[in-house]
Amino acid sequence: MSVTDTRPIVLVPRVVPPWRLTARGARYMIERSVLTYRRGWMVIVSGFFEPIFYLLSIGVGIGHLVGTITLPGGQVVDYTEFVAPALLASSAMNGAVYDSTMNVYFKLKFAKIYDAVLATPVTVPGVALGEITWAVIRGTLYAAVFLIVMALMGLIASPWAILALPGAMLIGFAFASMGVAGTSYMRSWTDFELVGLVVLPLFLFSATFYPLSTYSRPVQIVVQCTPLYQGVHLLRGLCLGQLDSGMIVNVVYLMTMALIGLAIATRRLGVLLQP
Repeated sequence: MSVTDTRPIVLVPRVVPPWRLTARGARYMIERSVLTYRRGWMVIVSGFFEPIFYLLSIGVGIGHLVGTITLPGGQVVDYTEFVAPALLASSAMNGAVYDSTMNVYFKLKFAKIYDAVLATPVTVPGVALGEITWAVIRGTLYAAVFLIVMALMGLIASPWAILALPGAMLIGFAFASMGVAGTSYMRSWTDFELVGLVVLPLFLFSATFYPLSTYSRPVQIVVQCTPLYQGVHLLRGLCLGQLDSGMIVNVVYLMTMALIGLAIATRRLGVLLQP
């Protein structure tokens, strides 16, 4: 083969760094997280209870005062059945956000875990994908436990609820990707107040505790544009058997959000970690 023939092969790794071409090593980041939490498992277990407490206090307690909710198609459901799928979506969101923000920030800025990891064959995309995947796993664990509680309480009204767990994984993927991407811009611990400033309103105003029709039309439009509402609408439709074309929009929205977050996270970690 002539020099001219081999030149493009030689130039490719110079123009496009090899670490951008592969996510090699993501599984090692996941394995590291598993080994780390073997001793800190209480941190994960404690997160199981928050949505369950909300379900028992608001869903069951206030549910006795509210009674039933009439859905857009005319279906009438108990208030607890209405609230439970939304809390399922928020469980996936919370688990993913917890792990993709403060934990990633500590590893990045203080423990310098990623600097050490990149001295091995693990790549920057591998770090980003591994951390995002672990955050998705944590969010999925929260959602799975909550889904079991829903089943035990008789709050699943449709066989389509079997797809609720994959739906929760998609929600976790979207928020985990954006969590890592946003964390890469954090300058200090005080910046994490912004995380609560975003997550709490999403939790309260994404048609979690009352129907979307409660709001005025301009507010409805704003709510419908938020990511948690997309997840709430998706899981509520699956758990209650209210399937509609809007659920396709929910899936496309969340997947697009996840891929954008993954791309930003990979690029930002490359800027921060590559010499």
